[in-house]
Amino acid sequence: MTDKKIDEPDFARRFPNLASPRFGSHVASASDEFFGAKERLISDAPPVFIADKYDAHGKWMDGWESRRKRDEGHDWCIVELGACGVIHGVEIDTSYFTGNYPPGASLEACAPNADINDPSVWKTILSTVSLEGEKRQFFAISDDGVWGAVRLNILPDGGVARMRLYGEVAPSWGDADGGALVELSALKNGGRIIAYNDAHYGDLWALLSEGRGKTMGDGWETRRRREPGNDWIIIALAARGAVEAIEIDTAHFKGNYPDSASVEGIDFSGESDAALVDGSAPWVEILQQCKLQADTVHEFGGADICSPEPVTHVRLSIYPDGGVSRFRIFGRRQ
Repeated sequence: MTDKKIDEPDFARRFPNLASPRFGSHVASASDEFFGAKERLISDAPPVFIADKYDAHGKWMDGWESRRKRDEGHDWCIVELGACGVIHGVEIDTSYFTGNYPPGASLEACAPNADINDPSVWKTILSTVSLEGEKRQFFAISDDGVWGAVRLNILPDGGVARMRLYGEVAPSWGDADGGALVELSALKNGGRIIAYNDAHYGDLWALLSEGRGKTMGDGWETRRRREPGNDWIIIALAARGAVEAIEIDTAHFKGNYPDSASVEGIDFSGESDAALVDGSAPWVEILQQCKLQADTVHEFGGADICSPEPVTHVRLSIYPDGGVSRFRIFGRRQ
């Protein structure tokens, strides 16, 4: 069995997975998917192995898998990104692929709105690297371009359980000018989590994604606190702005929702995030500590908002512990 408890590189800890379906990313096409559906390549769920599961094509595998190639060339899979951005690193996970993983892979990318069927639009951002079976493998990307789609090439064929693209969203506000009310914390706009004291359960990045949580695992949940204090999480907003409304959704959290919560903000321009974590930064109260309820969308605005000053980061504190499905900050860019 693949060991999931490995040391992840800095880019995998700091940045969200731009290939995630929660961004609206989807698999556009693949050269072949005989053994494993191409859509599995970008599933948010960790890959699994079901020993006795077979389908009409053979052994069912939780990933994208092509047939054995008997001619020249190699297989490939194209993923269109729901939010364009800069890719800092890629994870190629061959979990449970042992005698059928590809020995090599490379990654190409193209600009937003490019014609993915035009061979001339593709640029190599990761030259051919060697892969191993049943292993999560990370590769840094040094190119700082903004990309709208990627093509994973496997050499020559085989199976890959998951591909994750860690990077920063390049916000596209569309027709929303600086005076419009926007979701400053949203993943798709460029909001990102930079620190937290605990994230034992759930899917951390789901906290800033669209819609309501589908299950109790679709959100941020901490372990049961057995010592004094409270849990917290810090979010870098997609743009500096004044907070006008806050939403805290405890969807599906019934016996484990936080008793209460508060929100603070800061207009921060330091080079290191350390000051935001160590207590030396001057946080300002935006939402006073207030009671929460189970499985409820809590909306705060107007007189609930304590400070009109613009901020770049917010800290959600929950008391003493528990789970939050979605957290949203609305404001006007400044």
